[in-house]
Amino acid sequence: MNGFPWAEFARGLAPAAGAAALVMGVTYALARREGVHRIVDSAWGAGFAAVALVSWALSLGLGTRGDAARATLAAALTVVWGLRLAVHIGRRGRGHGEDPRYERMLSRAPQGTSRDQYALRVVYLPQGALVWLVSLPVQAAMYVRGPLGAADWCAVALWALGLLFESVGDAQMARFKSGPAHRGRLMDRGLWAWTRHPNYFGDFCVWWGLFLFTPAAPGAAGAVLVAPLVMSYLLVFGSGKALLERSMSRREGWDRYASRTSGFFPWPPGVWPKRP
Repeated sequence: MNGFPWAEFARGLAPAAGAAALVMGVTYALARREGVHRIVDSAWGAGFAAVALVSWALSLGLGTRGDAARATLAAALTVVWGLRLAVHIGRRGRGHGEDPRYERMLSRAPQGTSRDQYALRVVYLPQGALVWLVSLPVQAAMYVRGPLGAADWCAVALWALGLLFESVGDAQMARFKSGPAHRGRLMDRGLWAWTRHPNYFGDFCVWWGLFLFTPAAPGAAGAVLVAPLVMSYLLVFGSGKALLERSMSRREGWDRYASRTSGFFPWPPGVWPKRP
């Protein structure tokens, strides 16, 4: 559908960036007070929720001719996903010290630069920028005109599949780790028998699902396509699957698990044809 209100969309970009920056700034202040920067992981989901709410409120305030039902639906799905992730990560990290990933990263702070200053530069600012970039389809969805259609319901279905994989996978992993007999063992049950990363696959589905709110405005869809592509790259080749498997591969039983379990996209247990 033609007639995407580019000017209104553009006016919303800076406030959305401000929302992401505010979440990261507050998180940075809390992390400095607590002396633990791992809490920034919770700010990832919270940042997306904040951007979605600000974009939704701004689109209403601008009196856009975008479809209010689509805007509200896109914002609500983003908030549900973001807050669930933030709460889950917060609970998982409660009572623990610094995450080894951040410990290694911050140990590389240049001489004369404090660890906190280095964290602000290499963790908080990049994550805030990524929240803004990846959320572009949600920001654009606020201004897409025309009633809800097939692509929008496909968006909801793909988002729901992603949330299912994330939430069920996280719950299964939490139960597994709570058993003393499982200490040091690889999780290879439930959804983790279908894919080595049900949570990352879930993220993948969520963000491609949210992108599907934009095809009704082809020009806008093309402009924000970079967002799910960047998220997909991060999940598979960046800070997701690739980074985690570098440490997982040193654990006992990894070769057997990897040889029979899909590396990303779900596949029936035990019949994965080759190790990716």
